[in-house]
Amino acid sequence: MTSNPIKVGIIGVHPDKGWATTAHIPALKALPQFRITAISHNKKEIADASALKFGADRGYVTTDELVNDPNVDLVVVTVKVPHHLELVTKALWAGKSIFSEWPLGMNLRDAEAMNALAKQKNKFTAIGLQTRSVPAIGFIRDLVRDGYVGDVLSVSIIGSGIIWGEEINESYLYTLDMTNGASMLHVPFAHTLDATLFALGSGLKSVGGALSNSRSMVRVAETGKQVPFTAPDQIVVSGLLENGAALSAHFRGGLSRGTNFHIEINGTKGDLILTSPVGYVGLGGFTVRGAQGDEQVHELQVPQTYDKLGIEDGFSQSVGIAYSRIASDMLAGTHLSPTFEDAVNLHRVLDVIGSGNGERRDV
Repeated sequence: MTSNPIKVGIIGVHPDKGWATTAHIPALKALPQFRITAISHNKKEIADASALKFGADRGYVTTDELVNDPNVDLVVVTVKVPHHLELVTKALWAGKSIFSEWPLGMNLRDAEAMNALAKQKNKFTAIGLQTRSVPAIGFIRDLVRDGYVGDVLSVSIIGSGIIWGEEINESYLYTLDMTNGASMLHVPFAHTLDATLFALGSGLKSVGGALSNSRSMVRVAETGKQVPFTAPDQIVVSGLLENGAALSAHFRGGLSRGTNFHIEINGTKGDLILTSPVGYVGLGGFTVRGAQGDEQVHELQVPQTYDKLGIEDGFSQSVGIAYSRIASDMLAGTHLSPTFEDAVNLHRVLDVIGSGNGERRDV
């Protein structure tokens, strides 16, 4: 362990389930630059059990206790999106650095408010756009930067939302309400778009989109009850990159019997293709293929150097690499991690797409 590890307090930890337990804690345990000193849960017995299991110094019932603990440097927010504004605001007023899961807020207005407060308090912020940390994405980013495809002409994306299909678990019912900011548009599509733009080293000049429902009802897995499908299960987007290259994307709910995840970059000298058997970019299982000139498309092995931590492919791998970049930023003054400012920019793009009229606008 480093002599002065970053002391971490995690809001929303259950000893046996949840995103913090699945992704964040295994990643933090793999990195000596961090030490988990506090966790919280709104039930005392669960907070105590989590603290015991994960070796935290304290298990708290309230957020106020955790954010005001002097033994916490970095507050990690891993709970559902509707709670982010309240919890991030409390942590910033307590003078803590923040790592919040994406989406930052339920909407652009909330994200802008948190970003403004972070700037006012001059605090370090990081946003959970950890798909940027996927080794395959880093590999493609370097290939594009080094001229593998030449000038980028177009980018095409196909994706599947997995859970926004004909059946949904009760725990995900809140994602059917667009105002909660956790729909297919806000989560798998946003992660995919952000990772694609990161790999290209480019932003969007303009974008437009249309949202629709192919399904009017969805079946609840646990009960079989049919409930209204109020969030879009079809997302169609077109845009132009800063260099004028075209971008097109189609995300559909559920899973396809055909293509579930495909990003294709076409350039003047070559092409790059990223695929996965599952629809969500964070799940792993990626294959990178490419070709230049007269070559046939062939697999390009991702060098091991893109995963120096040795964490198994999946959520913890990308989250772990994201944490290693946060450690570098906080301890060495680098600027490797996406920030609340990046989150606001992505929220702004989603805001334009979510207008649903298909008209392309500058972003």
